[in-house]
Amino acid sequence: MYIIYINRKPLILTDLAGAKKYKTSKTQPVLRYIGKKRYLFQAIDNLEKETAYQAIVMYSNELEQLKKHFFSIFKVEEAGGGLVLNDQKEVLMIQRNGYWDMAKGHIEKGETREAAAIREVQEETGVQNLELGAFLCTTYHTYRNRKDKRILKVSHWFRMISNDTTLVPQAEEGIQKVVWMSLEMAEKCTPIYKNILTVLSKN
Repeated sequence: MYIIYINRKPLILTDLAGAKKYKTSKTQPVLRYIGKKRYLFQAIDNLEKETAYQAIVMYSNELEQLKKHFFSIFKVEEAGGGLVLNDQKEVLMIQRNGYWDMAKGHIEKGETREAAAIREVQEETGVQNLELGAFLCTTYHTYRNRKDKRILKVSHWFRMISNDTTLVPQAEEGIQKVVWMSLEMAEKCTPIYKNILTVLSKN
């Protein structure tokens, strides 16, 4: 199953067994994918626009083919990021362009996911002493760039540990705040991206 957030609403790509977990409705249709990309474009457009749809479930017996067709519509950009915890079990959160988030960023050519995740956390938060832990999950969301080109951001998240207290928000990346807070408080932050709530649940 792949959950891709489009305009902060999920497009769920799954197989037949996964689709049976969802009940179709006017705000959450469950649709069979028959291999024609125009149906993917329609689903994307409906979620991008302010329509009644809150989610769309699309299923196929050939899930990997469905994923391949969906990815081909976008320019795919991969990112690395970190769920950073300290000894008090607090999580390192950032506020970027008004939304609560966690540090992540583009994987440069020749760079591993792990190296990118560490570098981006360091650059965006000012935290330097990081211990890399386990891989947590991969999240997906889409947006349009300044040229109105569709971008699919594929973010790979890792657990990290740090006890640094010197926090410096990277203002040129739109980061307004960097703070340590309890996991309970982080999960209640608003507004917050749903992908971030997914990562927080992996702690």
